[in-house]
Amino acid sequence: MIAPPIMETLQSDRATLAGELATRLSAVSVVRANEPLAKKTTLRVGGAADVYVEPASEADLAAVLRFCAERDRRVFVLGRGSNLLVRDGGIRGIVICLAHPNFRVIEIDGEKIHCGAGAKLKQVAVDAKRVGLTGVEFLEGIPGSVGGALRMNAGAMGAEIFGAVQSVRVMDYEGNACELSAAEIKAEYRCCALLKDHIALGAVFQCKVATREEVEQRMSVFSNKRWDSQPAAPSAGCCFKNPTTIPAGKLVQELGLKGTKVGGAMVSFEHGNFITNDGSATARNVLDLIALIKAKAKAERGIELHTEVEIAGED
Repeated sequence: MIAPPIMETLQSDRATLAGELATRLSAVSVVRANEPLAKKTTLRVGGAADVYVEPASEADLAAVLRFCAERDRRVFVLGRGSNLLVRDGGIRGIVICLAHPNFRVIEIDGEKIHCGAGAKLKQVAVDAKRVGLTGVEFLEGIPGSVGGALRMNAGAMGAEIFGAVQSVRVMDYEGNACELSAAEIKAEYRCCALLKDHIALGAVFQCKVATREEVEQRMSVFSNKRWDSQPAAPSAGCCFKNPTTIPAGKLVQELGLKGTKVGGAMVSFEHGNFITNDGSATARNVLDLIALIKAKAKAERGIELHTEVEIAGED
């Protein structure tokens, strides 16, 4: 535990850093020190960011990255926090979130949908339905942003985001931006290696024309399937990647772990691959429950589980 005088000094240093960063950016960018992150994740746990920034443009984002390089500060890119577990000590360095309206634009161009990285996946699916485009219905049930989904090649209902993407605009950590076709980007199961050292700025989805009724029906089927099998309580989505031999949720169920609790964290009764927060959980509760599940899977079935949820920050 950090002593109060030391904590006050740290908070003051972070405020100074945030103030210096703000002078490099346009007035419409958001810069805040000691920003709580729990409410910015769907699991609702975790500590604060040293400095949190929402750049208002690509130019501002490039300025943030150059500032971080000059000051030797770590960078963490935050989407909508739907596949993220932030540790209780928070995240050191500068957390960048492309939540500014300029990064949330969605534009329809014939059978193509141009989206900023901050656009909500649900909104992409809804806008496609509105104009009678099919191919992105599965995005409706993923509570994330386009940029975050690209980074982890998010998927649902048997589809993955890179299966629907035509091109992606990215920026490297030196502030250089370019457009790449989907064919130029290597995407694997729940992973896009390029976006480990690049930031997704936006994407173009390639769709096909369909009637609004057809698209609406597919989205309704997906939605019903999701709510029938997934918990409504706060969670980070699927906790573990599926092993090659058995779905992770089925494995957890067979191990008899549904309903297992550590503090306010619990293995969901609805789906074994979800850990929920009853409103009182800490990140440590969740981490301890993850460790318990992994240990039992290894001991009883010889299966090494790997987390799908990203774990970030300090204890």
